[in-house]
Amino acid sequence: MTDPLPNVHVRAEILTQALPHMQRYDQQIVVIKYGGHAMGDPAAAEDFAEDIVLLEQSGVKPIVVHGGGPQIGKMLNRLGIESEFRGGLRVTDEATVEVVEMVLAGSINKQIVGWIAAEGGRAIGLCGKDGNMVRAKRALRTVKDPESNTEQAVDLGLVGEPEHVERGVLDAVLKAELIPVLAPVAYGEDGKTYNVNADTFAGAIAGALRAKRLLLLTDVPGVLDKDKKPIPELSVDDCRRLIADGTITAGMIPKVETCIYALEQGVEAVVILNGKVAHAALLELFTDFGAGTLIRRT
Repeated sequence: MTDPLPNVHVRAEILTQALPHMQRYDQQIVVIKYGGHAMGDPAAAEDFAEDIVLLEQSGVKPIVVHGGGPQIGKMLNRLGIESEFRGGLRVTDEATVEVVEMVLAGSINKQIVGWIAAEGGRAIGLCGKDGNMVRAKRALRTVKDPESNTEQAVDLGLVGEPEHVERGVLDAVLKAELIPVLAPVAYGEDGKTYNVNADTFAGAIAGALRAKRLLLLTDVPGVLDKDKKPIPELSVDDCRRLIADGTITAGMIPKVETCIYALEQGVEAVVILNGKVAHAALLELFTDFGAGTLIRRT
C-alpha cells in the first residue's frame, strides 16, 4: 500500500507557498472578466467556479463580469434574426438587443451563479441596469475605408460604452459577503438598453472600485510578440509601442486599451490570460507562476 504522507506534505508545502499571495489580496477587490469562448468547456467552467469560491473564502472580494458573444450569435440564429454588419462589426438593433439582454442578463448570468452555488459559494446575478449601476452612452466606432485609407464613423446602433459607474450597489453586495456576477447590459440617458463590450464593462467596474487586479480571461495565452510567444509583463508605454509597431493587432488592441484605461483609473495591475487553462485565476493570484501577460502603469 502506497504511503499517502509524501503527497500530503507536498500539498501542505503548496499551501504555505500561497500564504504571502493570500495576504497580498486579503480584503482586496479583484475583477475577473470571464469570456464567452472560455465558457464553452464544462470542465473549465467548474474549475472557474471553484476558483471564485476559493478566492472569496480566502478573503479576496471577487467580482465576475461575463461575456457571451458566441451564445448570443447562436440564439440569434435559432430565432431567425439576421444580423447586419457594417465594416465587419455587428449592428445591434432593437430586436438584437432584446436577445442580447435575454442571453447575457438571463441564461448565462444565472448559469454562472448556479455554477458558483454548486461549489458552495453565494453569488448574486446583476446587470448594469440594476440600481443604475452602470450608465452607458452610444459607442463611437470607426473603420478604415479601403479605397480612401481614411477612418470613417460607423453607427452600430445600440452598442454602448460605460459613461458612469455607481459603486454603491456593488459596495453593498460585497459588504453582504456575496459574489457579484455582472452582465454587461446598461441603460443610457435616453432610456434605451445598450449592449456593452464585456472587457470594457469590466475595465470600468475595476476602475470605479480601484480594484487590486483586473483579470481578463479569454481564449489566448496573453499578449503575443511577433514570434507568437506570450509576453510575461508589459508597461503602459510598452503596450502603446507594440500597438504602434503592429505587434498588437486586431481584437487584442481593444483589450489592451481597456487595460490602459483601468490602470489610469487606479487599478494596480491587469492580467490578460487564457481562461481555458485549469484554475487560471488561482495560478495567477496565488502562485509565483504568472498565467498570462501582466500589465502595469510603469
